[in-house]
Amino acid sequence: MTTIHPTSLLRQALVADAVASGACGILMLAGASPLSELLGLPAGLLRACGAVLIPYAVLVGLMGRRDAVARPLVWAVILCNAVWVADSLLLLMSGWVQPTALGTAFVLAQALLVGLFAELQALGLRRSPAYA
Repeated sequence: MTTIHPTSLLRQALVADAVASGACGILMLAGASPLSELLGLPAGLLRACGAVLIPYAVLVGLMGRRDAVARPLVWAVILCNAVWVADSLLLLMSGWVQPTALGTAFVLAQALLVGLFAELQALGLRRSPAYA
């Protein structure tokens, strides 16, 4: 397994991803019911997403603070982010939910932010030298 020395860009992208994911996860878990009414998204969906985001945030935050990281783990984070973006868009296009205008904006905004994290992480990974 190839280990890399993460560039500052990769570290910052991982930590920013962790902070945003953790904050959203806590918000979705703690405020699922009021958010559901405001966004027009099912409270169960919000809770499930929040429950997934908390351990993800911890793992990604730890990765962002390490001096050496396994390259496949960084690719796994990038892939998870890409899947999140695709699933967010699929959710809106599928008709499974009927979000409010604010709910649609919320889903699109977080998808754009997650896509940006994935792009920055991929760029940072490409620039990160193998660990000697």
